[in-house]
Amino acid sequence: MIIEPARRISNVQEYYFSRNNRRLDAMRKSGIEVINLGIGSPDMPPADDVIDTLAQAARNPGAHGYQPYVGIPELRQAYAQWYRTWYRVDLNPDSEILPLIGSKEGIMHIMMAFINPGDGVLVPDPGYPTYSSVANLVEARTIRYRLHENLGWQPDFDELEAMDLSGVKMMWINYPNMPTGAPASMELYRRIIDFGRRHGILICNDNPYSFILNDHPISMLEVEGAKDVAIELNSMSKAHNMAGWRFGMAASNAEIIGTVLKVKSNMDSGVFRPMQQAAVRALALGKDWFDAVNAEYAARRKYAFAIMDALGCTYDTRQAGLFVWARIPERYAHCEQLSDDILNSTGVFITPGFIFGSQGDRFIRISLCAKTNVFEKALGKIRDNFRPSKQ
Repeated sequence: MIIEPARRISNVQEYYFSRNNRRLDAMRKSGIEVINLGIGSPDMPPADDVIDTLAQAARNPGAHGYQPYVGIPELRQAYAQWYRTWYRVDLNPDSEILPLIGSKEGIMHIMMAFINPGDGVLVPDPGYPTYSSVANLVEARTIRYRLHENLGWQPDFDELEAMDLSGVKMMWINYPNMPTGAPASMELYRRIIDFGRRHGILICNDNPYSFILNDHPISMLEVEGAKDVAIELNSMSKAHNMAGWRFGMAASNAEIIGTVLKVKSNMDSGVFRPMQQAAVRALALGKDWFDAVNAEYAARRKYAFAIMDALGCTYDTRQAGLFVWARIPERYAHCEQLSDDILNSTGVFITPGFIFGSQGDRFIRISLCAKTNVFEKALGKIRDNFRPSKQ
């Protein structure tokens, strides 16, 4: 007997990196040495104090039960202080902050909370594929809006205004941008908030990269009145090296947060309390922590730039975040051809930009989540063995 899948998954594919990992595993099993410079999974550990806090708290016999759906009060207060210290934003920890099991969870919860089948959702191109995937899962109309290289990977607002916005209920943005590394500005945020207010569109800002190779972290919620029309996601995965811990948060006004909580409270039963206590410690880390993390990423980025140079790619040295994004040489018709040539001739995997949208067709992306000795080996393999195929 065949059970027919739900219609909502008919336009949803398995995540690209999940499929690609099987391909790389097959190459390894055949004896090929593979270096994966694709996915952005931080490889450094959290601070020692954070790990110690987890270990000590886990020894408490009373720490192992279900936890509040909204997180322990200490965690919400720590998130509020973090936003006040680094983003200059005041949030009510009791009503304007919702801890999440990673910000990726928040993308699903927000769309389930606000989007009906057929509602329009604006997603950036290029952009994080999950925005489109989740929009498809909730049976929305996914509407791509272009980010333009010549505008610093920002939208053209005249182009946005000229789009048919009837029935559009939500817009996703993400800065420092993934995959392009383009930073945001307060002027950009002000214009997007104004756009959302005038058109009755909920603006969703995904903000997990603001501490990585970026000297001035900013938040959309710094814009006056932003909480009236926007919700911001943030994460501890990148800045605190806690990707596997699954800690994120959403911030907005009490009504929006309460609406998202209606979904979340039916989806999970809270996070292990000792992990929440450790996250409180991580949120109190100071500038020295971020400086040390960024010094390591800066050293790795030099190798990533050298790899792009060896491939004949061009890039903006001012990009922020966890990746290096570069334009491929003109001799290649499409980024996947270059990515495949690199993998087949050297065993080094570099992400083709097409997976982030049509605006990424002529770009590739390197993740900085590998040790410098791995980057050095990858660079040597490319310099010694890279053989472009005939185009």
